[in-house]
Amino acid sequence: MSVFSWPARVYWEDTDGSGIVYYANYLRFLERARTEWLRALGHSQAQLAVQRGIVFSVVSITVNYRRPARLDDALAITCEPRAEGRASLRFVQQVRRGEELLADADVRVACLDAATLRPKRLPGFVLAGAETS
Repeated sequence: MSVFSWPARVYWEDTDGSGIVYYANYLRFLERARTEWLRALGHSQAQLAVQRGIVFSVVSITVNYRRPARLDDALAITCEPRAEGRASLRFVQQVRRGEELLADADVRVACLDAATLRPKRLPGFVLAGAETS
């Protein structure tokens, strides 16, 4: 399974007063990488909500903060999706600055019916993307 990678830059708005990325902003980087993975499969979240009636929701996340990211750093945020059951995905994600691991995360995402917010079977293209990513 190959790993999807999305590049990001640390901006002032991502940092605390000392120029270090505020811990909660790592969640934004992780979310954006998952969204870009889906976009790389040819689908936007807005399109899926309207056309297929599905949305995705994080149901659990564990983050390990290893080293600080700083203002102006160029980062690579990776994700490795794995299907877990019929209605959820697990993403193993990392935030790197070059070869240096800054944070890693284990994220579980549920596929939900957009109208009822009840679990819904993952579409085939998501399952295929999770197997080939």
